[in-house]
Amino acid sequence: MVTPSASPLTVLQLTHQGDGAGSTQSIHSLSIHLARRGHRVLVGCRPDTLLARLVREQANGVTHVPLAFDGVRRAARAVRDVVERERVDVVNSHATQDRHACMWLRWRHGLPQALVVTRRTMPLTSPPALLAVGLTADRTIAVSRAVARGLRRRLHPTDRVRVVPNGVDLERIDAPPAAADLAAARAALGDTGDRPIIVVMARRKDQEVPIRALAHLERPVVLACVGMEAAPELASDLEAVPPHHRVVFVPFTERPLAFYRLATASALPSRIEGLSQALLESMALGLPVVASDSGGNTDLLTTGATGILVPPLDPGAWAGAFEGLLRDRAWAGRLAQAGRDLVRREYTLPGTAERTEVVYAEAVRRRQLLRGEALG
Repeated sequence: MVTPSASPLTVLQLTHQGDGAGSTQSIHSLSIHLARRGHRVLVGCRPDTLLARLVREQANGVTHVPLAFDGVRRAARAVRDVVERERVDVVNSHATQDRHACMWLRWRHGLPQALVVTRRTMPLTSPPALLAVGLTADRTIAVSRAVARGLRRRLHPTDRVRVVPNGVDLERIDAPPAAADLAAARAALGDTGDRPIIVVMARRKDQEVPIRALAHLERPVVLACVGMEAAPELASDLEAVPPHHRVVFVPFTERPLAFYRLATASALPSRIEGLSQALLESMALGLPVVASDSGGNTDLLTTGATGILVPPLDPGAWAGAFEGLLRDRAWAGRLAQAGRDLVRREYTLPGTAERTEVVYAEAVRRRQLLRGEALG
């Protein structure tokens, strides 16, 4: 166990989501590392989610608390019951519905404990609504500087924002993939014909852009969209893909890392990423990456140094980036090595857990001060 820099806390991680997304892995891994630092960690989410199953099956000192999020008031009462029963010190909300429940509780004086809100994507909330959230939470964690800037532009109180980047679980990343996982990934990709594989690991997030880029790319490739099925609105884009390319859709898988082991490069066209778990993982595994010049991608990548940033909606620019990586493998290798070194040095989960712990301690102190003012 790592000795914590603050007194051990009982922490309730909350999310109404918890299904197949990078945030699920982030919350699970963060919870494990906080538990290793001596904190008691509860994860409150729906019992039928992937996150709930990961917590139950892997344990690692983390406890699942089944919660339903079927209405703000009912969810708020359920959260209050857990907080009181388990003597929770810090509630950390990670998604919209649980955030609303916590705000409802706080406004009705039902949540005197510290409240921390984590923002994992670029903020789209209206400024008045975001201001209300920012004034309700004791601290807001932004997973990148880009998210923090977006919050401030939308009137979030600056003094309550703390940047804590997502981290990569290197133990998980470095574990050799099971032969069955590799075989399943190869089967899902089908006949690649020795073509380079560019993997896009994401739910539906602007995948039409790299698909359209294939019309501008002479070098044959397989574009593997892992984490989604073919969407009807992509039909015309897929019809325009030249025959020397192949586009493969792989529904969400709980074993995504095997695909990185088979890939030549990784791409992320999303424009709303806070700090993509998929980019962090692919970089940590030594893949060169191409990403949209948007959101938290700009925190992670420097074009020509640790990856390539391209205009988000410009298929020609995406094709040029792909062509550059595939034509000059030595250059691609240097980008990949620099990206790997960066992630393994600055985006580790122990570091994320330690920074998160500091934010929790600040939130707890703020509540203590407020109670002292009320008593005094």
